[in-house]
Amino acid sequence: MGIFRNMFHITAVAALCCAPPAAALAQTRPLAVSAFPNAKALPLWAGDETGIFERHGLKLSIDLTQSSAAQREKLIDGRIDIAQAAVDNALQLIVEGHDVIIVMGGESGMNDFIVQADVAGYSGFAGRNLVVDAPNTAYALQARKLLAGAGLRAGEHYQLKPIGNAGLRFKALLEDQSNAGAVMNPPFSSEAKLRGLKSLGRMTDLLGPYQAGGAFLLREWARQNPRRLDSYIEAYIASLRWSVDPANREKAVDILARRLNLTRVVAQAAWAELADPAFGFTPDAKLSQTGFANMLATRAETEGRNARLDDISKYVDESFYARALAEAKAR
Repeated sequence: MGIFRNMFHITAVAALCCAPPAAALAQTRPLAVSAFPNAKALPLWAGDETGIFERHGLKLSIDLTQSSAAQREKLIDGRIDIAQAAVDNALQLIVEGHDVIIVMGGESGMNDFIVQADVAGYSGFAGRNLVVDAPNTAYALQARKLLAGAGLRAGEHYQLKPIGNAGLRFKALLEDQSNAGAVMNPPFSSEAKLRGLKSLGRMTDLLGPYQAGGAFLLREWARQNPRRLDSYIEAYIASLRWSVDPANREKAVDILARRLNLTRVVAQAAWAELADPAFGFTPDAKLSQTGFANMLATRAETEGRNARLDDISKYVDESFYARALAEAKAR
């Protein structure tokens, strides 16, 4: 028996000596990134399918969220590592007391204010619904600001109807005429216009530059995984460049059509908006300082100013982005 005990001890020690450390195990786990199931997820899908993320040492697990609330919950619970979505959601988490940082930009939202065919202007919302994702974040705040400028107040002149992501908002407009309109992005805004709904205008034309999409995460995760975060940002930049390159147009359209179950006509229209530098993805996912200031102003006007949001240096950390961009340029 003593021989067997000694053999077991030697085997156990050898196993412990050969076992990879916890940090190494973490590096082998898929990186869980959450995005909305719309055309703006193209860089994630393209980077995954073309091997760009793999070449940067990453395996992705892409979570397609149904709503901002669900995405925020998963980030706080640790079920996702990085959220690639409207950074206004990061601000909501900060207001709620969570230590979240914004590390990269992405785009201005690529949003149209889509309305029913009979809605001639903002007054057409009177007695009807504004369909939103969550009432207190991102594009709902932009729509509320526009309607307030026309003298319409939520709960008094029109109702807010939280539905979820843009696909669900599109479906709600098609199915119920009492839903006057919603802010939507490609491919749903593209298809809406093809299906007889109309746009009151692009949100950036109506309200000016706006910092919408970007990457945000828990500060503690960034502290524990700085190299993984650098690699993610560098790979995302490379995937974004691939996605909007006209040379890859047909492949990118194929990905959109397949991933979102779109007709090729809708996928082509969506890609054209994504690739438009004046409206679609911001080159290299750079954070817009002007857009960020306008986003904070919109939030303050609709939700009230919170002192914790005034000093952006407390929750915007572009050091990871700067390193990743330098690496991307060096390649």
